[in-house]
Amino acid sequence: MTPQLRIYVPPHPLIQHWLTVARDRQTPMPLFRVAMTELGRWLAYEAAREWLPTAETVVETPLAPCAAMVVNPQVPIVVVPILRAGLALLDGAQGVLPTAKTYHLGIVRDEATLEPSCYLNKLPPQFDPQTRVLISEPMLATGGSIMVAMQELVQRGIDPALVRIISVVTAPPALQKLGAHFPAVQVYAATIDEKLNEQGFIVPGLGDAGDRAFGTGEEA
Repeated sequence: MTPQLRIYVPPHPLIQHWLTVARDRQTPMPLFRVAMTELGRWLAYEAAREWLPTAETVVETPLAPCAAMVVNPQVPIVVVPILRAGLALLDGAQGVLPTAKTYHLGIVRDEATLEPSCYLNKLPPQFDPQTRVLISEPMLATGGSIMVAMQELVQRGIDPALVRIISVVTAPPALQKLGAHFPAVQVYAATIDEKLNEQGFIVPGLGDAGDRAFGTGEEA
């Protein structure tokens, strides 16, 4: 059977609440950053379900030995925020995955052509093939940046089936590209919006997540 991209929009009231806060153009920068942190936390929590590697063990309770389960420390867990905006989700994701290593990937989009280019790559030359990778990218719009990120990871030995992407707002063009090239990936998003405008921004979206999170740009 041909694998098909799976995208989950968790019906969690906290995710929907913080999405509303992030969408509102009147939300000030400090509160927007709180909203993004919370979205990073809850989306990472949902993404970790049935994804984190586990190992069986035995612990001694105050009364008796007890069979138990832990996150397997022998399997690497990695978070890859796509700069800049991916940093806005990072604190929340790290709260869920405190032992994960963080590798930054900087990708910028040409505003005229909408083509992405990589300006910072801190990925190692090779990953352990068991590595779990969580990518934080608040906006999946044209799909250019996430495609670059996935190509860089796969070249370094990452199995797409072990990749989870957390995103606040997604749109069909990016999801279609992921589905065509990396169908084994799973996406966890707060919402799927209907379209892009001529500038490649998601509509209704939430504007430029990087500008709003870091206080830059005209709308920040």
